[in-house]
Amino acid sequence: MAKAKFDVYQHVTDEIIAQIEAGTPPWRKPWTGGAGGAQMPARFNGEDYRGINVLMLWATAASKGYASARWMTYRQAQELGAQVRKGETSATVVKFGTVERETEDGDEKKIPYCRAYRVFNSDQIDGLPEDFYARLEPPRDLGTKADPELEGFIARTGAAIHSSPEPRAYYDIRADRIHMPPIETFRSAQAFYGTVLHEITHWSGSEKRLDRFKRFSDRTAYAFEELVALS
Repeated sequence: MAKAKFDVYQHVTDEIIAQIEAGTPPWRKPWTGGAGGAQMPARFNGEDYRGINVLMLWATAASKGYASARWMTYRQAQELGAQVRKGETSATVVKFGTVERETEDGDEKKIPYCRAYRVFNSDQIDGLPEDFYARLEPPRDLGTKADPELEGFIARTGAAIHSSPEPRAYYDIRADRIHMPPIETFRSAQAFYGTVLHEITHWSGSEKRLDRFKRFSDRTAYAFEELVALS
């Protein structure tokens, strides 16, 4: 049986939509605590990834809770005297390049290619040098204060909003409520209220209100829902 061709574009789309569904895209985290936001993914030698690989590794790190920036193949970990833990699942990155081929006329032609390979985060590997690891950031009280007028506006929407130390902001469609980290852990009041209003936009799509979720039920439509909330 022929091996199915790896579709990098579909893979990236699936990863990003998975983060949208989880409520915490790694590029939208203006509060402290957890994995510390979207740090730049890097190869085992410290060289930063570029392009689409950044989004792919951001998504994987956010969904798995990895705090460290560096990624490497199984063999690269072994060359560093380390070992990927048994049962760990790799992430996919892609390499774009060109190869030269000689045409029938004797000329050289550059042919583009795309090759996928598998990497592991430092947090999945034992025995690396200490500087390969980053530790989870604890929530910090930054002293951010509530705005009484905005609090009143949000209360009038009728949205049920729950707060706990969990460093995630999301709308729970089954419980029909919004979860928010404490306002004190946000870098500014503007960031806090912007995040609340984003989640209230999702809350408005419930079947009890605008009923958007029934009409847009597949994963592509969920991405559309996120665009609604961003607009």
